[in-house]
Amino acid sequence: MIKQNDTSDSGFILLGFSYLQNHRIVLFLVFFMLYLLTLLGNTITILIICLDLHLRTPMYLFIGNLSFLDICNTCVTIPKMLINILTKRQFISYAGCVTQMFCFTFLASSECVLLGVMAYDRYLAICNPLHYMEIMSNRVCMALASAPWMTGFLQSSIQTIFTFQLPFCQPRIINSFFCEIPSLLKLSCSVTFFNEILLFCVGGLLSLTPFLLTFVSYILILKAILKISSTEGRSKSFSTCGSHLAVVSLFYGAAMFIYFRPTYSYSLLVDRLMSVFYTLLTPLLNPIIYSLKNNEVKVAMRKI
Repeated sequence: MIKQNDTSDSGFILLGFSYLQNHRIVLFLVFFMLYLLTLLGNTITILIICLDLHLRTPMYLFIGNLSFLDICNTCVTIPKMLINILTKRQFISYAGCVTQMFCFTFLASSECVLLGVMAYDRYLAICNPLHYMEIMSNRVCMALASAPWMTGFLQSSIQTIFTFQLPFCQPRIINSFFCEIPSLLKLSCSVTFFNEILLFCVGGLLSLTPFLLTFVSYILILKAILKISSTEGRSKSFSTCGSHLAVVSLFYGAAMFIYFRPTYSYSLLVDRLMSVFYTLLTPLLNPIIYSLKNNEVKVAMRKI
């Protein structure tokens, strides 16, 4: 391969689902419908939380944040993929690739931290209910809601700067439908050991810390739930926590599979399927999980 200096005029080819071009209309319609349902579901969740006064609590503030992140994350990747499928034009500019990777990493990292914050919120609500509102004051609540955004911005800035300092080989073909770190590292002409270590360390710290916080929180929550004598109270607590655990499992499972493997173990087909899972299916499932499993949201929906 020929090494070429990066310029603002150069770009990348997003291979995406080009090998399924014979079925591109069907593929476009399926992804387009899933995209619309994702936007609709998350928008409805945000509107319900904003319009119903009974949902003005820290838990629903975080759920609203999660829905907003899911909308943004989906809009960063899916429209470009739909255009490429329909027009057969797989090109993305260098600046477009930088922007897409930065935004996706920013939003995904923010969601990762937010899920840890939500676990901490559930821990306080169930294990320390008498002091919950005192601890989760407006000031603390807003600080916890903004922390994921600031952390995600810092993580994304670091990863984007170091990733795009690498020289990329020609032809610049990305074996994915959007610009993401693993695909770009595989495309580099130079040694990517430092970038992989950076991804493992910074990305690992950012994802494993909330994951461990969630894990510990739910051990304590489970102990507290088992001590509840009321069957109704125990069922309500299990329902709320079960929804959050389902979302956490979907998100962390897919993200860790994609990002925390050495580059030589990548499988193109599996990686593309997993990318679709955490960029489209997870944001689609989140509002369904929280709405169908949550009686308060269902009551608010009926009212509105």
